[in-house]
Amino acid sequence: MHPRRPDGFDGLGYRGSARDERGFGVAFPARSFSSGPELGHWVTTPPDIPGSRNLHWGEKSPPYGVPAPSTPEGPAEEPFPGGGGGGGSGSGGGVPGPSTEQLSRFAGFGIGLASLFTENVLAHPCIVLRRQCQVNYHARHYHLTPFTVINIMYSFNKTQGPRALWKGMGSTFIVQGVTLGAEGIISEFTPLPREVSHKWNPKQIGEHLLLKSLTYIVAMPFYSASLIETVQSEIIRDNTGILECVKEGIGRVIGLGVPHSKRLLPLLSLIFPTVLHGVLHYIISSIIQKIVLLILKRKTYHGHPAESTSPVQSMLDAYFPELIANFAASLCSDVILYPLETVLHRLHIQGTRTIIDNTDLGYEVLPINTQYEGMRDCINTIKQEEGMLGFYKGFGAVIIQYTLHAAVLQITKIIYSTLLQNSV
Repeated sequence: MHPRRPDGFDGLGYRGSARDERGFGVAFPARSFSSGPELGHWVTTPPDIPGSRNLHWGEKSPPYGVPAPSTPEGPAEEPFPGGGGGGGSGSGGGVPGPSTEQLSRFAGFGIGLASLFTENVLAHPCIVLRRQCQVNYHARHYHLTPFTVINIMYSFNKTQGPRALWKGMGSTFIVQGVTLGAEGIISEFTPLPREVSHKWNPKQIGEHLLLKSLTYIVAMPFYSASLIETVQSEIIRDNTGILECVKEGIGRVIGLGVPHSKRLLPLLSLIFPTVLHGVLHYIISSIIQKIVLLILKRKTYHGHPAESTSPVQSMLDAYFPELIANFAASLCSDVILYPLETVLHRLHIQGTRTIIDNTDLGYEVLPINTQYEGMRDCINTIKQEEGMLGFYKGFGAVIIQYTLHAAVLQITKIIYSTLLQNSV
C-alpha cells in the first residue's frame, strides 16, 4: 500500500515544486493550507505536549490548523512554522523557524516546571525549619515572624552546613510518588472515582473522598518516616540512602527496624488525625482554587474584551490564572490547617527516639520526650503548657515560603511576557 502524499512532501512541511498547479507560498494565507481538499488526507493533528497546555474542564485543544488570535496586521501565525507565508519564495525553501504556538507550548511547560521547582525544592528549607519548630515543645521562641526564622536558618547553616536545611528532600518526593501510585492503583481496582465530573452528586463526592482517605492511609507510614528525616538533627544523623524512607515506612508497618520507645503511638491511632488533615486540606484547597479561578476568569473577561486582547495577553491569561489559583489554594489551606498540622506532627514523631535541633539557640540538640495519649490529649496539653500560639510555632517559615513562591511566579511572568513580545 503506497502512501498518498504529494511529490514535494519532505516530512516536515509541504514544499511544492514547479509541477504543482499552485505553489504553496506567498499566495496562500495560513488557514488555506489545512482547508485544501487535495491535502486534507495527509494533514494530521499532533498530540499535545504533556504539561505544556493549560486546559480546564470541558475544554479541548484547538485543531492544529486553526490560526491564533489575529493582530491588526493579519494572522498571527501559521500552522506550520517557516511555511513561506512571509517573504519567502514560491518554492518555500526557507529554513523553518519556531512559531508562537511552539513557544507558547514550551513556555507553558517551563512555567509549570518553575512552579513545581519552587514548591518542592526551593521551599524545602522553610518546610524543614517549620516542622522542627512544630515538634519542639521545649522552645521558648515561637518564630512567628520571618525575621527570627531567617536568623535561625543562618545559625543552622553556619554550625551544620547547607545540608542542615535540605535534609529529607528525597523522602518528600518518595511520599508524593507513593501517594500518586496508591491513588492510581486503588482507583483502578475499585469503582471509586479519581476525578469528580461536572454532574456530581453526593454519592460521587463521598466515593471520591473515600479514595483520598484510603490513599492517605497507605502513605501514612512513609509520611511518618519522611517527617523523621526532615526534623532529625544533622549533627547525629547518619548518611542514609534515598530509599531509607521506604525501609523505615515498611518497618513501621510490620514492627521491624529501629527500636522505638514505649511512647510510640500505634499506626491505628494515627489514622484519624492523618486522614482528617489530608481530606480537609484537599477540600479547602479545591474550593479555594475553583473560587479564585472563577474570579480571575470573570476579571479577565470583563477587563480584556475579545477584540482588543493582544496575543501576549491572551497567552498570559491562558496559563497564569491556574497557577495563581493553585498558589492561593495552597496558602489558604496551609494557614487554616496549621494548628492541626502541628498536632499531627507531634503525634507522628512521639516515641521515635528523634533528636532535633535547638530552634532557640541554633547550635544544640534536644530529644523528643512527649507522652501524648492521643489527638485530644495533645491539643489540651499544647493549649495548657504553650498557649494558643503554641499551635503556630514556626509560622514565620510559611510566610517566607509563600513570599518566595509569589516572587518566582512574578519573575516567571515577566520573563514569559518578554519572550512572547519578542516573538510576536
